[in-house]
Formats: sequence, C-alpha cells, structure tokens
Amino acid sequence: MADGDQSMPVRAEDAFDVGAASAWLRENVDDRLREELSGTPEVRQFPGGASNLTYLMRWPARELILRRPPAGVKAKGAHDMGREYRIQAALAPVFPRVPAMVASCDDESVIGSPFYAMERLVGVVPRRELPPGLTPGATAHLCGNVFDVLVELHSVEVASVPALDALGKGEGYVRRQVDGWTARLVNARTDDLGDWSDVTGWLVEHQPADVASCVVHNDFRLDNLVLDAEDPTRIIGVLDWEMATVGDPLMDLGGALAYWISDDDDEFFRIFRRQPSNAPGMWTREEIVAHYCQRMGYSLTPRQWSFYEVFGLFRLAVIAQQIWYRYVHKQTTNEQYAVFGPAVAHLEQRCRGLIA
Repeated sequence: MADGDQSMPVRAEDAFDVGAASAWLRENVDDRLREELSGTPEVRQFPGGASNLTYLMRWPARELILRRPPAGVKAKGAHDMGREYRIQAALAPVFPRVPAMVASCDDESVIGSPFYAMERLVGVVPRRELPPGLTPGATAHLCGNVFDVLVELHSVEVASVPALDALGKGEGYVRRQVDGWTARLVNARTDDLGDWSDVTGWLVEHQPADVASCVVHNDFRLDNLVLDAEDPTRIIGVLDWEMATVGDPLMDLGGALAYWISDDDDEFFRIFRRQPSNAPGMWTREEIVAHYCQRMGYSLTPRQWSFYEVFGLFRLAVIAQQIWYRYVHKQTTNEQYAVFGPAVAHLEQRCRGLIA
C-alpha cells in the first residue's frame, strides 16, 4: 500500500474491533508471522475509494493491510471479501503485481463483517497528484507503463489457472454487463434519479459481441496502483480486486477510461477527478485506446469504441448512484459522498452527449 503519510485516523463510522481482528489473525497465521503480531496494533485508514474499506495495521515488527466492506445495504454479490482474497491468491503465480495474501475471515462475529489481511506493498499510490519531480516526459513514460500493465493482465492464460478459469461464464459477457448494471441502477433508485431509459436502450441496441475472454480488473485506475518510490514510472502493484472477473478486455478499458479526466474536460467533470490523469505528459483517452489496441492486436473505429466509452461512463454512474443511495438513506454519514447525486446527473448528460 501507500506510504504511511497517506493514511489517516480511522473515521468513527468505519471503526472496528481491533483487538478481535488482531486476535483472530494471530490464531490463523503461521508461527513465524504470529510472533510478529503480538500486542494490539496501531490502526489507520487509507483515503480514497468509496466501496470497500482499507486499513493499515501496524505492529512494531510488521505491517499488514486489512480490507472489509462498508456498512449498510449492499448489492447482491458485492463486497465479497473471500472472493477478492481468492482472486489475488490465484493471480500471484501468473501476475506478480498483487500483494501477498495472509488470511481471510468469513466469520462476521469477529468484527461484524468478513475481512482479509494481506502484506503491505510499500510504494506510492498516485491519488490526485503525481509524486513531485516527474517531468512531462517521465509522466508519458509512466502512462505507457500503466496501460502495458493492463495488457499484461489481459494476456494471462486464464485456462492455466483453474481458480481464475472458474470465474468465467462463457460468451455473452457484454450482454450480462449491460443487463446487470441496468438492474443495479433500478435497485439503487432514489427520488432524484433521472430517466436513463434512452441510455440503457442505446446500450442494448449497440452492444457488440465479446472480443475475447480474459482476466479483467474492472476498477483499473492510477489510484489503484502502487509505484516504486525510487522510480515512480515503474508499477510494482495493482490493488482493489473487488470487481475482478473473467470477461471482455475492451469493457475493462472502457471502465478504466471513465475515470480518465483531463484539463480539457468540462469544469463540473473536473471536480470529480481522483487521479492525476491531467498531469502534463499524460496521454489523451484517444492515445491510450490506440496504444492498447496496437499492443493487443485489435482494430476499432471511433464509432465502435463509442459503445465501450458510453458503457464505462454508465457503469461509473451506477456505482456513484449506489453510494448516493447509501448516503440518502443515512447508511453512511461521510460528507464526501454528498456530491455523488449531482455526479450521477452529470454522467447521464455525458452519456447522452456521446450517443448524440
């Protein structure tokens, strides 16, 4: 994970029984690690992310990362800690950019929810700004490395890893995604939600067949990466595998670029930038698509790409709406979620603009 200066005190609503969690860990790790987990650790919370919660547990001799779901009503199948743990454990031999898994607990009586622990990757997580000192040329080099990592992930031989292969549901991934995220939008409806029927209808009408079936991260962003502290153009880790599965790689790229906000985007959209995609030297969305397709051997016209771009923004809107639903129903009091309602409305207009 990130360096300690990026962590913060635990928010009151996100607190958990640290003594119970550390006691469970001591009972469920190997003897060598158990000796390093004596006593009650200092616990801090990492910023960023509006889904699963991430904490730093610091003992004198060891630091671990703990992940757990948020409070409140959750979409069916979301926030599955055991699944996230198993995916990373299965990926480690074929994609060595995941943290080492330590232990997974599905007994909710321990801290009130499932959780898992993993080793800490020490490096830099690029949140709103890049590490200081990167020139535009170095930033461009970093950008190429970032999407080469996505190519690396999409090139994993899924069939060679049974635990990953089992995630696949066969052909029809694009269709299932359109149907699934449309259903999630309906289930997270609030009184202020606009009419998305034109957008969802367009997605149904224009959805292409799957181009391939590979491991997809489904939340691939700069602030889910860990950069080498000594060479911040080098990616040493990929975090947050909650939504990873086996599916269409272009859907993964479309989801990633929904977060790619540049300085030439409109003012309202720029408010929601969470990653340094606007830094001098960063590639445009068009340049990223061209680079990725060249590396993967795909040929796409701008019209063909528009489906993946609209779907990525639509999916982002549904994610924001689910969080807005929790905020409206007072399942969370985190004031940073107060802007998610307006964000959903703005994403609706961006989708309509692209369709038009």
